Amino acid sequence: MYQPRPTAWSISARAICDFVGGGDTYQMYVRELEATTRLADEGVYTEATGRGLQGIIAEQAQLAGWAAYDAGRYEEARGHYLTALAASKAADDSALEGNSLAFLAYLEWAVGGGSGIRFATAAYEALGANAAPVVRALLADRLAWQHATSGNAQEADYALGLAEEAIHERDDDPAPDWAYWVDRDEIAIMTGRCWAELHRPLRAIPALEEALNRYDDTRARDKALFLSWLASAYLDAGEVEHAAAITGRVLDLSEGLASIRPIGRARMMVKRLEPHRSLAPVGALLERVKG
Repeated sequence: MYQPRPTAWSISARAICDFVGGGDTYQMYVRELEATTRLADEGVYTEATGRGLQGIIAEQAQLAGWAAYDAGRYEEARGHYLTALAASKAADDSALEGNSLAFLAYLEWAVGGGSGIRFATAAYEALGANAAPVVRALLADRLAWQHATSGNAQEADYALGLAEEAIHERDDDPAPDWAYWVDRDEIAIMTGRCWAELHRPLRAIPALEEALNRYDDTRARDKALFLSWLASAYLDAGEVEHAAAITGRVLDLSEGLASIRPIGRARMMVKRLEPHRSLAPVGALLERVKG
């Protein structure tokens, strides 16, 4: 009996999206998902191996969905996330199920015209008692984001506290490798983003600056995105010239990226800065965008 090996899905395939936009990676992830799906449909294997294959399908569908979302292909993203949710349930993997729901929450917030709180709440509640701390941290910070973007400061603060507590919790068992990127910097970034969304710059700026000091320009998309929230926080703090300078960096880092999100954030900041066009740095930024 041929038994495929679920462990063959490597972390390096996931890590590509740290450096490359979804427009460049989407088709690659789709091909890998299709190949694994064919194997699951046509192969002969044990029940345990079948669950492992479903887990790989869930992970690959999540990646394909994220790349589609990053490239602005929202309907494809939704389809992939729903595939991931079904596969994670078939794999009997509550952590993957929670992550699938968290992706749906993010999509709902971004393009659904409403809040993703219900999905994010379901994601956190899907976790079993033995969920890895890093997974709890991830889903708690996703829940915090949904509350912050809905204006729920108290609920966001509570969820951020859960994420902070979980990320510092010691765990002798290995975390899922799909959560390799979740660390203290991720929680700090999300903390800053949440407070920026809530227009609390004195809380947002220190969290964002501390983590961004450890980001180099090779992670251009993420750095550009996170800098956009830093720019927003500085503008809320009345530091208009500094906000304009940071927005310029967002534009620099966004050049050539196959991702719609950083440039979208930059345009939002430019619009917010327009009332201050009489200031030289803002005027120069507006001329740059117009050109």
